[in-house]
Amino acid sequence: QVQLVESGGGLVQSGGSLRLSCATSGFHFSGYFMRWYRQTPGKDREVVAGISDEGNREIYEASVKGRFTISRDNTKSMIFLQMDNLKPEDTGVYYCMTAPLRDPWGQGTQVVVSS
Repeated sequence: QVQLVESGGGLVQSGGSLRLSCATSGFHFSGYFMRWYRQTPGKDREVVAGISDEGNREIYEASVKGRFTISRDNTKSMIFLQMDNLKPEDTGVYYCMTAPLRDPWGQGTQVVVSS
């Protein structure tokens, strides 16, 4: 069965950096576009970044472009999100997911950016 396990979150000051990881299993990882989502209280999950199956195409939500970098390692079935110059509005729970979506969602990893 599909399993997604996010890690790497934490508390960081504004301007700091974090690197999130997502370990996956239970599906043909290298055949899937993958996305990172962010959820904040009272809002739906939003896509912040995506990467193609071969890792040669990336997309970013406008507010994170130039600060976040998504990457993947198909040999380890993992994706990553390098987050630099973090801002308080980046605070939230971050999830990875396949595209198209394959349930279930992982537990997410909490990121808190203090001002």
